[in-house]
Amino acid sequence: MSMKGLPPEALEQVAAYFRALSEPTRLQILNLLRTGERSVGELAQLCGYTSANVSRHLAFLTQQGLVERESRGTSGYYRIADESVYALCDLVCGNIARQLERRASGHQAFARSARPAARARSQRT
Repeated sequence: MSMKGLPPEALEQVAAYFRALSEPTRLQILNLLRTGERSVGELAQLCGYTSANVSRHLAFLTQQGLVERESRGTSGYYRIADESVYALCDLVCGNIARQLERRASGHQAFARSARPAARARSQRT
């Protein structure tokens, strides 16, 4: 399946999926769930947020099909429902790393070309 040719209603669903990944707290939760299921309380403690805040994020992730919930007694446990999200996130992280490397290389090249001019100025004074 490809995004090419999707109707507007389907594109809305794609955008909602990406909105789920657009919030740093939700990405942190997804990273914590890489190692296995966790309760809301565990996630809240590890994230440093309130249980209510983490629950709100988990509800959105559940709605988008990224995580699933299982009730055990009075606690809810969450786990990844769609492992492919990690491949997508890793792809994006690799792309960002390459962009940062290119920018750093460009800055280094600029700094190297600026050094001879600075030396020439200091020798003249």
